[in-house]
Formats: sequence, structure tokens, C-alpha cells
Amino acid sequence: MASPPTCSAADLSPLLGFAANATAAADYICNRFTATDDQFTNTTYAINNTYLLFSAYLVFAMQLGFAMLCAGSVRAKNTMNIMLTNVLDAAAGGISYYIFGFAFAFGGPSNGFIGKHNFGLKSIPSELFDYSFFLYQWAFAIAAAGITSGSIAERTQFVAYLIYSSFLTGFVYPIVSHWVWSSDGWASASRTSGSLLFDSGAIDFAGSGVVHMVGGIAGLWGALIEGPRIGRFDRSGRSVALRGHSGSLVVLGTFLLWFGWYGFNPGSFLTISKSYNTSDIFYGQWSAVGRTAVTTTLAGCTAGLTTLFSKRLLVGHWNVTDVCNGLLGGLAAITSGCAVVEPWGAIVCGFVAAWVLIGFNKLAEKLKYDDPLEAAQLHGGCGAWGLLFTGLFAKKQYVHEVYAPGRPYGLFMGGGGKLFAAQIIQILVIIGWVSATMGPLFYVLKKLKLLRVSKEDEMAGMDMTRHGGFAYVYHDEDGSSHPPPGFMMRRIEPSSASPTPNNDSTTNVV
Repeated sequence: MASPPTCSAADLSPLLGFAANATAAADYICNRFTATDDQFTNTTYAINNTYLLFSAYLVFAMQLGFAMLCAGSVRAKNTMNIMLTNVLDAAAGGISYYIFGFAFAFGGPSNGFIGKHNFGLKSIPSELFDYSFFLYQWAFAIAAAGITSGSIAERTQFVAYLIYSSFLTGFVYPIVSHWVWSSDGWASASRTSGSLLFDSGAIDFAGSGVVHMVGGIAGLWGALIEGPRIGRFDRSGRSVALRGHSGSLVVLGTFLLWFGWYGFNPGSFLTISKSYNTSDIFYGQWSAVGRTAVTTTLAGCTAGLTTLFSKRLLVGHWNVTDVCNGLLGGLAAITSGCAVVEPWGAIVCGFVAAWVLIGFNKLAEKLKYDDPLEAAQLHGGCGAWGLLFTGLFAKKQYVHEVYAPGRPYGLFMGGGGKLFAAQIIQILVIIGWVSATMGPLFYVLKKLKLLRVSKEDEMAGMDMTRHGGFAYVYHDEDGSSHPPPGFMMRRIEPSSASPTPNNDSTTNVV
């Protein structure tokens, strides 16, 4: 970036020789020029910080989306439990990220593995960071924890949520974000000291790997170590659907997450008032922000529609939950390359992401893996595809604008294989790091009997046994508990049998 123009009275006064007091006039003009320049600089900082704060608010609003999506995807008897865990992710994650997480992620100058400054936001604000940057990064950290909570829903002790959420947001996630996003990180495409990974660095613009894969792989280990929910597979090993109780909440959560993604992806530019110094004065970072919002939209839309028609062909009906999950899979995939691909590329990304999700769900069913929200398949699988997609389709112009001139770009766009190789390395190290940290944590919690609730609590529902009562007055017909008196909703399943007084589709009074 070119240095800003300066005003010197010594340089200016000879040009004002006609004035009675040229030096005084020059001083006055330079002072006014400096004051005006400072005001423009302050305005630029204010615009960029306001933009980042607004983006942080949108990403934080995704927690409400996670809460609604999780609530709708579990059975009614566990609604209070899953809602409380989402609140816990934000609260516990806020404290741990403030004390340790932010420093481990962005506490430079540091080494390529971990940050070592700014614990407890010491020395913030600074020339590099303001409080808005911390808030934005905290919202990302708790998003990763929210992903994991979906994988282990309906069978996990509350204390386990508290422990894993603090550990994930305070240590595991910040290390990965340091590697990929910090200016000191060994894999970072924004690295300012030392050599770049394959002369490129890994491009994960908004977190297909850093956020989604981290949360998804952590959830994978949690669900594997806990085992499936009671009744998820019958004695012969066949899959039994334990459907969530509210499609309405699933759709509401999906739309809230989609809305928040416009802070997640476009907001990752961190600033908006930046020129690319092209001949077109109307083109700058503000244009790249808009393009990123468009690629985000197209990937989600394509994945949702692909899932809709694919599942119709595979299972014979239109399923709103599947469509919502497919749409979210497309959004998770495009998150890596949203700023460096063309809009048509986003359509390719979303189309493949839908099939990645369908394929991983089929594999999970065969392996008897139980994830109530398909979080590991969706965020882990589609996140990994998003990293590969970026290595294939990143456009030269956009990579050079967003990162630096001369960088490698997508393999299919003529940029060679260096970026693609860096993306593969990122996938492998994320899988390895999260497995080496979260896997042992869940295993130790299991050995200490702090991970899974008892069989009786799981059958009755944790709302009643652990949280003082149901979210609704509801009778789950496959549950073992006696229904409480009053108005109750009964779960409705498709049936070819005609309604009877003991099996009808209306609200019952007991």
C-alpha cells in the first residue's frame, strides 16, 4: 500500500513567496491538511470496525439458528437439554476464549504453532486489533462448539458439555485458527514472515476447515466414543429413524443460520473500505464483499435443490429436513473459497456438497454411526470438500486481490497444483490435531463416567430427569414414562391404518 501524502511547511513555504508570512501560511495549510487527513483515517477505521461489529452480530445470531435447528432435530423429551447446551457453548466459550483462546489464535508475534501474547485481551486495542476483532473471532469459536453439540445430542451428561466446550474453544480451535489465519501461522496464506506452505499457504477464507471441520471431527469422536442412542439400531443392526419432533424449528434454524452466514463469509474480509487500485474506481473490496455474498447464496441454493430432487429419487418423498441439511452442507462447503471463486463455481460446489452429504449419511448408516444432526457428515465432510474445491476452482484475479499478487491459484483454473496440495495438507492436519486432542478427552470422560447419561435417564428424556421438566407437555409414544395430565401432543407417524380412538391425529386430553 502506498504511503499517504504528507504536508511539510518547509516544502510549501517557498511556493507561497507572495504571502507576507509564507511560513505561517504554510504551517496553517499543513495543519488543516493533516487534520482533514486524520479525520478521513478515523472515518475509515470507524467504517471498518462498524462493518466488523455488524458481521460479528450476524455470526452470533447463528447461535440462535443452531439452537432452533438442534431443538427441532431431537425428540421433544430432550429439548430443554439441547437448548441449554447451546447457551452453554456461548457462555463457557466466551470466558475460555477471552482468557486463553484469542491469545493462542492471534497473540503475535509468535511461532507458527501457537500464539503467546494478548492473554485476557492485554494490549488490546492496538494497531493490529480492536475489540471488534475479538468479538468476531469469539463468535466463530462458539460456532465450532455448537457443531459438536449436535453430534452427541440426547445422551450426553451436562458436565461433559461444559468440559469439552471450554477445551474446544479455549485450546483446540484457537490452535487451528492460528495455523491458518494468523500472520504467523505455518499454513497461513496471510503469513508475513517465513516461507509459505508450497509458496501458497492454505486458503480457508471463512472456515470450511478451521470452523466446520474442527467442529465436525470433534463431534465425530464424541459420537463414536459414546455410541448410538438407545433404539437407533435394532437387534439385527437395521437403522431405525429417531425423528426430531419439530420440522418447523428445523426450518427456522436453517433460515437463521443462512442469514448469519452473510456475516460469516463476507464479514471475513474484516474491512470493507479498501481500494484494489484498479482503473475502475467503482471496484474495490466492497465489490468482493458483494461477490462473496452471491457465491454463498448460490452454493446453498444449489445444494438444497440437489438434495431435494436426489432424496425424492432415492426415498420417494420430499423431506424438508433433508433439504435443510443439504442447504447447510452447501454453505459449509463454499465457506473456504467464497471470496476467490466465480459465482458459477459456487453452483458446482453446492451440487457436489449435496452428494457428499448424502454419501456420508449412507456410510454412517452402514457403520452404525449415530449423529442426530448429521453434524460430522455435514460440517466435517462438506467442509473437507470445500477445501478441495478451493484448490481446484480459485480464480487468479481474486486470489491476487484478496491475498497477494503472484500466488498460486486453482488447479482447474490453470494455477498448478501448489494450492491444491496446501489444501490437502490442511485437511490432514485438522483431522490429526482434532483427533489427537478431542478423541482422548471424550475417552477420559467416558472412563470417568462423565460422558453418557444412564439408560434410565436416556429413555425417560433428560428434560425430566436432569432439567426439572419437559419443554412442552408432550407424550412420546415410544417412551417409558407415564404421560403427565393435561393437554398433550402426540407424535404423528405415517400409517396406512385408519385412525382409531387410541391412535388418532388430534390433540388428546387425558
